[in-house]
Amino acid sequence: MSLLPIAPAYRQLGSSGLAISPIAWGMWRLADDGATAADASKLIHTALDAGITLFDTADIYGFDGTGGFGDAEALLGEVLHAEPALRGRMVLATKGGIAPPSPYDQSPHYLAKAIDASLKRLQTDAVDLWQIHRPDILAHPHEVARALDNAVMAGKVRALGVSNFTMPQVAALNHFLDHKLVTTQPEISPLRIDSFENGELDQAMMLGLTPMAWSPLGGGQLLDPKTPRGIAVAAALDAVATPRGISRSVAAYSWLMAHPAGIVPIIGSQNPARVAEGAAAGAVQWSRTDWYAVLVAARGVKLP
Repeated sequence: MSLLPIAPAYRQLGSSGLAISPIAWGMWRLADDGATAADASKLIHTALDAGITLFDTADIYGFDGTGGFGDAEALLGEVLHAEPALRGRMVLATKGGIAPPSPYDQSPHYLAKAIDASLKRLQTDAVDLWQIHRPDILAHPHEVARALDNAVMAGKVRALGVSNFTMPQVAALNHFLDHKLVTTQPEISPLRIDSFENGELDQAMMLGLTPMAWSPLGGGQLLDPKTPRGIAVAAALDAVATPRGISRSVAAYSWLMAHPAGIVPIIGSQNPARVAEGAAAGAVQWSRTDWYAVLVAARGVKLP
């Protein structure tokens, strides 16, 4: 049986020189339901103790349509202020460029202001990775690149990335940057396999970008599938998970991690037990046969 390599204990974050865990924890819902700094601290310690070092947040996290912009960053900042030693144990990533009600703004003035605001909320002098959250069609990539390069040269940002960019948008921005992109963050899951076949992951490998997968469980659909396709994908994952005594979630994370592009799934759960459980995905090894069985279920048709 042909086996695929298991994920290394640490990956390089693109060409940044930063070492990261092969799986990340995301804070999309960190500020939901009246979460306190104590709640956030418990989650952060859980992730770190499980070996997760890449922490992904965004300035828009916490926004409910009328208020809450920056709440997740601010909550994380409270924890970092109270426990300064935590900052050195994590690779801290955040995102910006969504500016309700604009909805997007990547003008140089806004980007500079957004980066400074994030640093203030996070109560840190610099973030390890700053990513444009969604592309602003009205922003020229040369102007965006200038603002991002300025942030790196000022020591506010160590590395740069993008989220939800098309391949031409990635190429255009990277062309103008002096400090080249190190990450791209598309939606990837066993239910969202576009990146496997549309060239996004091929471009990431060509440019040396680390793909960070948001919503790796298909927005929770994998946990309770309702469609024939979802049920088929879940069954293919369970065929690997059940004999190994692992959850379907862990199988899904590890399926992504087996791809040669070095996909880093972002765990979205705010449940400490599920965060800790997800970190075990790095130890799961896939055979080519089992891996392709999930892909075929996701495609809904046999491979040619």
